[in-house]
Amino acid sequence: MKVSVDHARCEGHGLCAEQAPGVFSLNDDAELTHHFEGAEIPDEHRTASRAAAGACPVGALRVVS
Repeated sequence: MKVSVDHARCEGHGLCAEQAPGVFSLNDDAELTHHFEGAEIPDEHRTASRAAAGACPVGALRVVS
């Protein structure tokens, strides 16, 4: 499983970082960092990654199987 991020759509709300802090974080400028961008999400982070995608209020995250 992978999670794609539409960085142009992301508004830096940070809900993804709250749901999956091992996968997402925001820098000091509220820009999203995806720690596994372009890579498979490790098994231990998959449930949280799905929750993060569902929590994004602007739909900037998409789960890709």
